[in-house]
Amino acid sequence: MDGMLIIIFAIVLVLGGVLLAVISFAKGGKQYLDVEKYRVKWLAIEQSLKPDQEASYHLALLNADKLLDHALKERGFSGNTMGERMKSAQKAWSNANNVWTAHKLRNQIAHEAEVRITLDTTRRALAAFRQALKDVGAI
Repeated sequence: MDGMLIIIFAIVLVLGGVLLAVISFAKGGKQYLDVEKYRVKWLAIEQSLKPDQEASYHLALLNADKLLDHALKERGFSGNTMGERMKSAQKAWSNANNVWTAHKLRNQIAHEAEVRITLDTTRRALAAFRQALKDVGAI
């Protein structure tokens, strides 16, 4: 009888492990991101910023927002849009308001003609994106 209990216990453990693996795989997100990959991309964004070229401010912000979106997807935050993923990730951020402000600035750049932004505004938004990337474990 003891041998039968041990076999049943072993089967339950194996099935539990398989079930846990399936759930983890189905969730789709990674617990850890390739930090080096994100750091390299972040450095490229920072280096693309040229103090005397406003177009570089726009491009840097668009790319920073896109990099954050990739990190959110890779970490498995739910949502069909960037906004939905940002809502899912909100509790992970040390300052959600700054991230939302940066994302709204990105949306202005992407959707409105003749948007003018300063280097200082760009740097603040980039700092918010950088902190958000840190908060989700990307850099």
